[in-house]
Amino acid sequence: MTKGALVLLVAVALLPVGMALARDDGRYANSPLKPWFDSLKSSKGLCCSVADGMAVADPDWDSKEGHYRVRLEGDWIMVPDDAVITEPNRAGRTMVWPVKSSLGTSIRCFLPGSMS
Repeated sequence: MTKGALVLLVAVALLPVGMALARDDGRYANSPLKPWFDSLKSSKGLCCSVADGMAVADPDWDSKEGHYRVRLEGDWIMVPDDAVITEPNRAGRTMVWPVKSSLGTSIRCFLPGSMS
């Protein structure tokens, strides 16, 4: 096996690690929106819960050339079309569920807000 193939194999093997770090620490257990957040999913699958997502301020997301993008830790990241949640936003605020891995940050789910 070549060194490049070995690096690729290790990188692919580490991808699920970022998803395994998601957790619900109970801080939203009594929220009336908890069941709704727990059921949210994009084409990539379940988004987990509000404890795993994060609110995004209006200046940190926008639509560019027909696609959403979000600024996380100072970097603009394009939101894949299959990560966009298309159902109505009951929370009102923009939310993103990033997944960090050795290859960088990807977006599992994105719930656009109203951009008020």
